[in-house]
Amino acid sequence: MKIKPSVARGFIDLAFDLVDETTNLVERTHDAVVQRSVRRLAVGESAKEAAKVATDIQTAISSGVFASIRAVNRATRFSVNAVANVAEASSSRASLVTSSLSSTAGTASWSVDHLRSSVNGFWGDYLSRKGSRLDLGMTLRHQGRDLPVTAEALASAFPSATNKICVFVHGLAATEWLWSLSSEEHYGEPKVTFGTRLRADLGFTPIYLRYNTGRHISENGRCLAELLTELVEVYPVAIDEIALVGHSMGGLVVRSAAHYGSEHEEPWVSHLRHVACIGSPNLGAPLEKAVNLLTGVLRNVAAAGAQVPAELLDSRSAGVKDLRHGYTVDEEWAGMDPDKVFANSRRDLPLVGGVGYHFLAATLSRDPEHPLGQLLGDLMVRLRSAAGAAVEPARAIRFASGAVFPGMSHVDIANHPDVYEALREMLASTQGSAGRAVTGLLDQA
Repeated sequence: MKIKPSVARGFIDLAFDLVDETTNLVERTHDAVVQRSVRRLAVGESAKEAAKVATDIQTAISSGVFASIRAVNRATRFSVNAVANVAEASSSRASLVTSSLSSTAGTASWSVDHLRSSVNGFWGDYLSRKGSRLDLGMTLRHQGRDLPVTAEALASAFPSATNKICVFVHGLAATEWLWSLSSEEHYGEPKVTFGTRLRADLGFTPIYLRYNTGRHISENGRCLAELLTELVEVYPVAIDEIALVGHSMGGLVVRSAAHYGSEHEEPWVSHLRHVACIGSPNLGAPLEKAVNLLTGVLRNVAAAGAQVPAELLDSRSAGVKDLRHGYTVDEEWAGMDPDKVFANSRRDLPLVGGVGYHFLAATLSRDPEHPLGQLLGDLMVRLRSAAGAAVEPARAIRFASGAVFPGMSHVDIANHPDVYEALREMLASTQGSAGRAVTGLLDQA
C-alpha cells in the first residue's frame, strides 16, 4: 500500500510543528523556573537588583538558544518540503495514487487511517486552523474511498439505491472503519456491518461519514446538516426516509445536525424519521471531566514542572472538551472558558418534532444494576449519560426508546449482533413504539 503524498506531507508538517511547540513549551517552563528561583533568593533590594541582572543575562542566553533551535527547524522544514514538492509532483505525473482500500479493520490501510484519525481526534481543531493536509474535514465514504456528493458519483456508488438512507457517524478519533470492528468474529465475514444488515432487512441504503473529530461538535453538526442537503439534492432516487446513527461522539454530532437542520429549515429534515445514539455521552463523559479536573489542579500547583503536563493536557482538541458535558450547539461553548473546572453550560434543546430519538447503552457488568456497572457504564460513558437521564428531570433528553446491553464495552456496541437487533427494531418502528424498559435501571444509576 502506498501512502498518499498529501498525507505523508501532513505528517511531515506536523512533526516540524511539534518541534516548534515543544521548544516554546520548554522555553516557557525554563523562564518560569528562573523567575521563581529569583523571587526566592532575592530577599533585599540589592539582592533583587543583582538577581534581575543575572536573570536578564540568563534569559537572553536561553532565548538565543531557543531561537536557534526554531531557526534550524524552519530551515530543515524548508529543505524537506522542497524535496517533498519534487517527489509529490513526480508521483502525480506517474499517477501513483492510493489503491482501493480494503474495508477490513487491521489492514495496513486501516492502520494509516487510524493514526490520522487519532491525530485529528486530539488535535483536529489545530489541524483545521493550520490548513493541515492531515485535516480530515468531512466527507462521505464508500468502499474505502471518499465519495463526492455528485449525481454521477452517487449513481455509480449506489446502482440499486433505495428511497431510505441510513447515515452512520463514527466517534472520537475513529473513522468509518469502526462499524466493521469484530465483523469476522460475529458474522464470519469482515464486511458485514449494521449498514449491510439494515440494507438486507429494512431496505436502508447505508452511507458512511468520515470527519475531523477534533473540531467542535456543533461545527461538525452544522457541516453534516449542510452535507445532507447536498446529498438529498443529487441522490439517485427521491428519498422518503432518513435515519441518522451515531456512535459515541457521533451520537452528539447527529443530534446537533438534526437541531441545525431543523433550525435552518433544511429540506432533508422533513424526511428524517430516526436519530439513534449508540454509547453517546449525552450528558458528558467522565474521563474528560477527570482530565479537566486534573489540569485545573496542575495549573494551581506552585511548581514550574507542573505547568508542562498542564499545558500538554490543555492542548487537547475542542471536540474532546465538548465531550465533558455533551455540548452540541455553539452557544454552549462560544465565549466560554473551555478549561474552567465544573462549568457546565449545556442547554436543554428541544428535540425535532416527529422524529424518533433512541439510545443504546452498555455496562461492563453482566448485571446492569451492579455498582460497577452503574459507576463505569461501558468504560467510557455512564448509563445515565447515554440515556440522557439528568438528575434534574427538566434537563433530561427525552428519548423515545432505549436499550441497555450488559457485559459490553464502549467499542463492543458499535457492531454487536444483539445491538443490531435492537437498532433494527427501533428503525422499523414508528416514533416511540420500540425499545426496552430501562426506567428502573436509570433510577439507580
